[in-house]
Amino acid sequence: MRIDKARRSVILDPVEPDFYNDPYPFYHAIRADVPVFTWEQYGYWCFARHEDVNALLRDRRFGRQILHVASREELGWPDTPQHLRPFYDFERHSLLELEPPVHTRLRSLINRSFLSRQVERLRPAITSLANGLIDRIEGEGEADLLVSFATPIPVIVICDLLGVPTDMAQQLLAWSHDMVAMYQARRDRAIEDKAVRATVEFSAFMRDYVGRRRKEPKDDLLSELIRAEEQGSKLTEDELVTTAILLLNAGHEATVHAIGNAIKCLLEQNIRHGIGQGHVEETLRYDAPLHLFTRYALEDLEYAGIRLRKGETVGLMLGAANRDPARFPEPDRFIPERDPNPQVSFGAGIHFCIGAPLARLEMEIALPLLFQRLPKLALAEQPRYRNAYHFHGLESLKVSF
Repeated sequence: MRIDKARRSVILDPVEPDFYNDPYPFYHAIRADVPVFTWEQYGYWCFARHEDVNALLRDRRFGRQILHVASREELGWPDTPQHLRPFYDFERHSLLELEPPVHTRLRSLINRSFLSRQVERLRPAITSLANGLIDRIEGEGEADLLVSFATPIPVIVICDLLGVPTDMAQQLLAWSHDMVAMYQARRDRAIEDKAVRATVEFSAFMRDYVGRRRKEPKDDLLSELIRAEEQGSKLTEDELVTTAILLLNAGHEATVHAIGNAIKCLLEQNIRHGIGQGHVEETLRYDAPLHLFTRYALEDLEYAGIRLRKGETVGLMLGAANRDPARFPEPDRFIPERDPNPQVSFGAGIHFCIGAPLARLEMEIALPLLFQRLPKLALAEQPRYRNAYHFHGLESLKVSF
C-alpha cells in the first residue's frame, strides 16, 4: 500500500492476499492519514470514517442509480457493451439499484414480509433447520461449516419464504454466485460471461415458475408479488422476476458470510456460552460480510471539502467505518456488551438492508445452537478469506468437534 497524503490518494490492490485476508490494519493506516481519499485502483473518492459513511448512506444527494437523472451521453459514459446488456437490462429493475419513487413502490410491496414481527414466526422453522443440519454432521467429528451449516440456512429459509422449491437450492446458489461476482474487484471477461449466462438462465427459470405459481397461488411472498402484479400498476412482470431473484441472491450471499465470519470470530475469541443478540451485533461490526458500497452523486455538490460532479461515484467503506476508534472505543477488541453499537454492516437510509431482521434472527438462532450441540467445536485449520473484495467471506471453515 502507498499513501500519498498531499494528493489524498491511496494505491492498494484489492486482490492482494494480505489485504483481503486482514484489511483492518490497512483501514487504520488510511483513516489516520487520509480518511477521505481517491482509491487509485477504483478511480473514485472513498470514505473510511464512520461519521462520513453513516452520513453519506443517508444523504439523499447520493443514490444507487444515476441514469434516471442523467443520460449516458451527459455523463460521458460509453454504451453498455453488447455482451453485458442482458445483465444490465435485468439490473434496471433491481431494488438495490433504484431510487424513489420506483424504489419506494417496490420496497413497500415486500417490506412487511421482512418486518421483525413477521420474520419472528419463522423461528421454529429456522430452529428445526439448524438442528437438522447439525444432526447430519454430529457423528462425523469434522466438517466444513461454511458448506454444511452457514450456506444452507439462509438459502433454504429465503426459498421457503418466497415459495421457491428448496430442491433447487444448489442451482439457485450457482446462479447467484455467478451473478454477484460482477461486483467484486477480481472481474474479467470470463466472469462477465458467466454472470450473463446465469442471469438469462435464472430469469428464464423464475418466469416459468411464476407462470406455474399463477395457476396455484400459495401463502408465500412470490404469490403476494404475483397478486400485486395482476392488480396492475404496482408491479410489472420484469420487476416481479428481478425482485424475486434479488431476494434470493441478497437473501443469502451476505448472510452466509455473516454466519461464517461470526463462527470464526467466536471460536477465535473462545466464546462458547451465553451467545445472544450482543454477540451477533458485535460479530457484524467486528468482521462484516460487505466492506464497500458505492453511491452516485445525483447533482453537483461539495462534501467534506471535496467537489463532486453529478454522476461521480463515491465508495463507502463499511468495514473501515465499523472499526473507527472515533466511534467504537477499542475497535479491534471483540466486546459483545458494546452499547451502543451503531455498526453499518446493513447500511443506512432508504437502502438499509430490507432483510436485516431475518439475517439477525437466523444468526441469533443458529450460533448458540451450534455451540450448544457441538461443545468441543474447534478450528481444524486457520480459515482464509476469498479473493472477492468487496465481499468479505471465508473460502471454507473447517472444524473438528
